[in-house]
Amino acid sequence: MSALEAAIAHHTPLIGTEVGVSNWITIDQKMIDDFAKTTHDEQWIHVDPERAARETPFGGAIAHGFLTLSLASRFAYDCFNLMPGQVMGINYGMNKMRFLMPVRAGSKVRGRFTLLDAKARDATSMLRTNNLTIEIEGEETPALVAEWLGLAIFKD
Repeated sequence: MSALEAAIAHHTPLIGTEVGVSNWITIDQKMIDDFAKTTHDEQWIHVDPERAARETPFGGAIAHGFLTLSLASRFAYDCFNLMPGQVMGINYGMNKMRFLMPVRAGSKVRGRFTLLDAKARDATSMLRTNNLTIEIEGEETPALVAEWLGLAIFKD
């Protein structure tokens, strides 16, 4: 049995189950400001906490949705290791993704993964589909939900 076949055999019984919960990460104002500078998205609801407190229902600055989404890779590192024979993992994109709740500056977020599918894409890669929920500590509604695709690449 190849490493790819073994990985698929390992994943198949896990379909529909939670396969990982990451550590919490604090999204502070400095992280928001740095992201704003990097992406050239310096809208005041992100970088002006005083104005955001006065003029929005959020009580202060909120993180960019794409900042929250960008933490998905960090969450995956917390939850998944390379499988035997795997040489790398590649982000393959999203089928679906929705921002459900703004993340206020100072909030903690974490990722929760449920395996939806795992199948061979070709002779050396497995396409793994996970539901990713990014939770906000103390909030019932998550920041976002996404159907995230990843390729696990195996050596020949």
